[in-house]
Amino acid sequence: MPKQHVNPLSLFPSIEHGFSQVVVAGGAKTVFISGQTAWDVNKKIVGRTLGEQARQALRNVKAAVEAAGGTLSSGAIASLVSWPTALEIRLEHVGDKLQAVESSLCPVL
Repeated sequence: MPKQHVNPLSLFPSIEHGFSQVVVAGGAKTVFISGQTAWDVNKKIVGRTLGEQARQALRNVKAAVEAAGGTLSSGAIASLVSWPTALEIRLEHVGDKLQAVESSLCPVL
């Protein structure tokens, strides 16, 4: 199965840590995204509150999904540590589509 490693410039450089941010598998398109946090491209934490950090983590998931050719509304949904905050942020990005087809746990520091 051929695979493509994708490392969007909008996410921190992860190769030096031994992993790619996104891997797209050939055949039927399957995309694997590394766990995302509130880091910006320079490995700096974005936000002071849980909500601010969760929003950054989801922006990072969105950037990774889009780099692989998808959208958050096409099925990639992030699950965050704090459910009430996660629900609010998820609704900001995908509206009422709460079905979690794929899920990525995003620890918030």
